[in-house]
Amino acid sequence: MTDDRITEILNRPLSRELLARDLCRLAYVAKDGTPRNIPIAFAWNGEEAVMCTSKNAPKLASLRQNPTVAITIDTEVHPPRILLVRGTVELDEVEGIPEEYLEMNGSYAMTAEQRVEWEAEVRSLYDGMVRIVLTPTWAKLIDFETTMPSAVEELVRQRAERRERSDDGTRG
Repeated sequence: MTDDRITEILNRPLSRELLARDLCRLAYVAKDGTPRNIPIAFAWNGEEAVMCTSKNAPKLASLRQNPTVAITIDTEVHPPRILLVRGTVELDEVEGIPEEYLEMNGSYAMTAEQRVEWEAEVRSLYDGMVRIVLTPTWAKLIDFETTMPSAVEELVRQRAERRERSDDGTRG
């Protein structure tokens, strides 16, 4: 998939809406070779998805071994809206709390006082974090109106062909 095509998909209004959410599901291959899929907060910076984790998180060894990942961002309504993104991650260990971490946790319903307490707790817990930075190499937006999963698109095409053949047979 070309960079231009990825950019076009990620810049669609629905994609931007999904990329503004707080939570995605990160899929990666664990050290033992089995798949993992975890919910994780993220922030979209216009080019990359940034997730943050503790420096001792078990997933880091897996991501160092195999940096190829996928994320899913979706809605809980019908029809579902789904953004699928594949890519590779770079791990960036930082001192203190990354701004993205504070941003991605900013939309939870907290009073101003709760927010101050939460941030103080975070700053006292972590002396640093690891930024997991995903650069997209593939993207697909599924809205079940203009785009669908490829298997469903194929079934729609096959149904249209069957109907066309049926219509041709009734005209003779």
